Amino acid sequence: MTTPAVRAPQYHGQVLVIGSGAAGLTLALRLANHRRITLIAKSSLDEGATLYAQGGISVVLDETDSPQSHIEDTINAGAGLCDPEVVSHTVNHARECIQWLIDHGVPFTRETTAKGAIGYHLTREGGHSHRRILHAADATGMAIEKTLEQEAREHPNIEIFEHHLVIDLICQQKRCLGAYILDIRKQQVRTFSADHTVLAAGGAGKVYLYTSNPDVASGDGIAMAWRAGCRVANLEFIQFHPTCLYHPQAKSFLITEAIRGEGGRLLLPDGNRFMHRFDPRAELAPRDIVARAIDHEMKRLGADCVYLDISHRPAAFISEHFPTIYRRCLEFGIDITREAVPVVPAAHYLCGGVMTDLQGRTDVNRLYAIGEMAYTGLHGANRMASNSLLECVVFAAGACQDILDKSTDSMATLTLPQWDESQVTDSNEEVFVSHNWDELRRFMWDYVGIVRSNKRLQRAQRRCQMLHREIDEYYGDFRITSDLIELRNLVLVAELIIQSALQRRESRGLHFSLDYPESDDSKPPQATVLTPP
Repeated sequence: MTTPAVRAPQYHGQVLVIGSGAAGLTLALRLANHRRITLIAKSSLDEGATLYAQGGISVVLDETDSPQSHIEDTINAGAGLCDPEVVSHTVNHARECIQWLIDHGVPFTRETTAKGAIGYHLTREGGHSHRRILHAADATGMAIEKTLEQEAREHPNIEIFEHHLVIDLICQQKRCLGAYILDIRKQQVRTFSADHTVLAAGGAGKVYLYTSNPDVASGDGIAMAWRAGCRVANLEFIQFHPTCLYHPQAKSFLITEAIRGEGGRLLLPDGNRFMHRFDPRAELAPRDIVARAIDHEMKRLGADCVYLDISHRPAAFISEHFPTIYRRCLEFGIDITREAVPVVPAAHYLCGGVMTDLQGRTDVNRLYAIGEMAYTGLHGANRMASNSLLECVVFAAGACQDILDKSTDSMATLTLPQWDESQVTDSNEEVFVSHNWDELRRFMWDYVGIVRSNKRLQRAQRRCQMLHREIDEYYGDFRITSDLIELRNLVLVAELIIQSALQRRESRGLHFSLDYPESDDSKPPQATVLTPP
């Protein structure tokens, strides 16, 4: 039997930051010398997609590169749906935001140049025409996360609440006043008020059966923003990372795109290369093309996986540049200096999300959204590799400045309504949650995956609508648990993804439809925007 959630006192912070990845931590630290910050983490402070980001963060540092080239590459990868103003803004603010990370101690990998100087090592990934990926070996996200986490824990103006899951935002008259938050360990619902609330809650990879995302990526921020009245856009564009380790004991372990950037070859089970048949850039084609090519070959051959081989490079080079992957694969009996790695595609990154402007502002006053859960217009129909961490730090900086520029009345004296569970009871059917969780993720994988059709989408929509009704009824009858909150959010995000996919009657970027296999170039492409009822 679930322990009943009990009431707790109201908490107040000037800025409530929900999420502790690169976006949330950057914003909290930038604001902390000027505002009191309440930082909410669903799990431990460091657990999130940032921690597992391997490749790097894109920035123009090489003298042969240029911001214009970075802009053009991003727009090309976005298949006509990037907002040029947003792309230009992001690229042109990249160096100052990367410098902020360097100043805060992020240990990016250095090298000795041909002229004997010490500089930063840059690698190249799919879609990029130059080497512009700044990285910390093959664990860039971990380096950023751990560095910023330590500073956040030590800052006197940042109050951290770990293992706290937001249930819903508290809004009145299109103004966000705070949130109801579940203390997972104590099963206690707390009321948090804030002058400004920032959603940095990450993506929704757990809506799919196979994903590179950690367990916390259940679409919470998108779902609660939608319920609060925010529009969402381009949710049909789900990036499937082409190369996740295929092994029964390996849970969602990603094999960085940088391996292909350093000469890694994709092979069929018979050892033959195949990417040149799908794109002249071969292994360096954008992720959507590589993922579809792998999916096509696996289905054509009935194969469980394909293989990624970098064993032709020197062993010392491989172990030095990819130490995390080298060690992790060895744990599963795979020596990447001698043999190819079995890989499959997996849901990786959400290119759409809650609509925002350049400062991260949403449709609801005093509510911001930054990071993967936000739709800024940067990624268009396909995210170019290593632009995601860049987006996190650039838009966190923009939201920070907007909050500092605002002088608003404090919510400290405002008493918000307490969480009311007087009409609910403990559930004796927890199997409902686990069964619906499994069913939802499986039909999303089967029907709303890398290749879609109207029939598949309509089948998924019918089942999703039925599940949504069942989950809402269950949510209204029983006391909340963290699993129920996540399931409620996942089914809503799944429904929004399906609605968006049905509205796009063409194939573009990450959305490929068997019924509309070509892009519709008869008119300028438009974002798919959904508005709450």
